[in-house]
Amino acid sequence: MSASVVYALAFYAATAILIIGVARKIVQYAKTPAPLKIPTMPAPVTQAGVVVRMFTEVALFNSLFKSNKWSWIFGWMFHFALLLALFRHLRYVIPADSFLMPLIGHEIVQAFGKYAGFAMLAGLGGLFARRIVVDRVRYISSPSDYAMLLLIMGIAFTGLMMSFVNHTDIVLLKEFMLGLLVFNIQPLPTDVVLLVHLALVIILMIIFPISKLLHAPGVFFSPTRNQVDNSREKRHLAPWAAELEADRKAGE
Repeated sequence: MSASVVYALAFYAATAILIIGVARKIVQYAKTPAPLKIPTMPAPVTQAGVVVRMFTEVALFNSLFKSNKWSWIFGWMFHFALLLALFRHLRYVIPADSFLMPLIGHEIVQAFGKYAGFAMLAGLGGLFARRIVVDRVRYISSPSDYAMLLLIMGIAFTGLMMSFVNHTDIVLLKEFMLGLLVFNIQPLPTDVVLLVHLALVIILMIIFPISKLLHAPGVFFSPTRNQVDNSREKRHLAPWAAELEADRKAGE
């Protein structure tokens, strides 16, 4: 069995695990009852305020900024660089004649995405060092925390290796990725660095639904962040509690 077939099957399996696993967790988060009003103070008193708060949390890491400036610097650096790198990688799964290509394939976008790998490594290195140097963080860190950071660092490092040291056949790689989308397996370049890079990405996709990386969708379901501080104006009832109360009233 060729490397192309092995990696194609691995990508299909990893994609299925990622989508199904994350979807299940999102459903679980959505169904988890929030019996109390527990927004972290100071909390917004309107729904619009909640939207603003969630935006600052997701885009600017507002609470982390207030908590620890060093963690905020490294964390925001890594996440923003990851976003740039992912945006750059879209060119591998979008046809050349797509209306998006002039934007995604623009030299400025590609340049920022290319050098974002260095920012990713710097941010990840800072977060890794924090888990070792800071006593309270080291105390609560598990082996999986270190392994996750090393895994993503490996992805960033091998990506930089392909960009600046060991170049791969980008055209052939794009044909392989586009072929996966239509279940038409194409030849995959056999560069060792590329194969390692893709293998690490596949591993990340597989373990994502069972890792702490689920904070990405989970933040939107956090009652400490998504609740309006209106407990004095409106009684809060979880759906299951409302049903119990309705049954009680019906039986009276």
